[in-house]
Amino acid sequence: MQRKSFEIPKALVWASYQDVRRNRGAPGCDGQTLKMFDQQRDRNLYRIWNRLCSGTWFPPPVLEKRIPKSNGRERILGIPTVADRIAQGAIKRFMEGKLDPIFHVDSYGYRPGKSAHDALKQCATRCWRYSWVLEVDISAFFDHVRHDLVLKALEHHGMPKWVLLYCRRWMEAPMQSCENGELINRTRGTPQGGVVSPLLANLFLHYAFDLWMEREYRGVPFERYADDIVIHCSRMSDATRLKSRLSDRFSSVGLSMNAGKTNIAYIDTFERRNVATSFTFLGYDFKVRTLKNFKGELYRTCMPGASKSAMRKITETIKGWRIHRLTDKSLLDFAKEYNAIMRGWIEYYGKFWYRNFSYRLWSAVQSRLMNVALLRSERRSNAASGMFMT
Repeated sequence: MQRKSFEIPKALVWASYQDVRRNRGAPGCDGQTLKMFDQQRDRNLYRIWNRLCSGTWFPPPVLEKRIPKSNGRERILGIPTVADRIAQGAIKRFMEGKLDPIFHVDSYGYRPGKSAHDALKQCATRCWRYSWVLEVDISAFFDHVRHDLVLKALEHHGMPKWVLLYCRRWMEAPMQSCENGELINRTRGTPQGGVVSPLLANLFLHYAFDLWMEREYRGVPFERYADDIVIHCSRMSDATRLKSRLSDRFSSVGLSMNAGKTNIAYIDTFERRNVATSFTFLGYDFKVRTLKNFKGELYRTCMPGASKSAMRKITETIKGWRIHRLTDKSLLDFAKEYNAIMRGWIEYYGKFWYRNFSYRLWSAVQSRLMNVALLRSERRSNAASGMFMT
């Protein structure tokens, strides 16, 4: 029996397939859905494993998908095919077991056992101890990741040559335009939407940011969720100097900070003029708010709540449901159709200030349900009038 070039366990491919089934997702450039893949599942999985082991897995182009952003711009995703997602997932599982233990404790994005809520909770705790926050925004981060630095980091951690081979191929895979099908070659960046991309992005920022902070600003706390970063400072002057040095650091690794979105904010119960007094992190606005305790007494504290942009998106989504036209459906029908979506919103945005978010959410829904009830009431009233007149 001929020995394979690379020893890749079949179990990795099978586990990755199970991950892809759970996550579902849209088809890539070949149009193959998961249902179509499953029609010859065993044969397809064997082909993936065989080609990975022989070094002949060449990823097809990723399919461009444009997602509108709240600022009017678009986020560009690169969607791999179902088969390529499985191949990426197998290699990602191999790498993750070796790389995740070395990552910084305050790196939260796309890591086993860590979540956005963990990052938000730590951020809220530190806002009570530090008065100033540097909110960092990296311009088009996933589009500017340097391939040579990622491969250098992988090699530094002793990754076998087949890992380097496939990571290079995935990072360099062309993108197929969603408008005309044209192939766009890539010399930097890692496709947002790829299975392996978040892990490679974390590895890149582990060296570009996390370890740099440990070396240059030991003791200065931060939270990083992928490329969303918040740094806590005791004084405004500290935050200003750090902002300048961080800009230079990012420039040295091929990144740049978004000047319009990288801000310094003052978060304290003592009022201060001519400075920003809030910042946004992972869909939450952090600011000092006036609240009531269980005795009804007022007090001021930093409390994270659903951001204005998040509430805007939620309201637009609810408007899109066109509840006012559902006059032929019962409340039970409405609940069956939309409860899962609303439950997801509450689970994410109601974590820290449940009463406030649930009130804002139900206000948006109930006002529309009231209109439906009024329309039904008018119909019944008109029907009764008609019966009386006859």
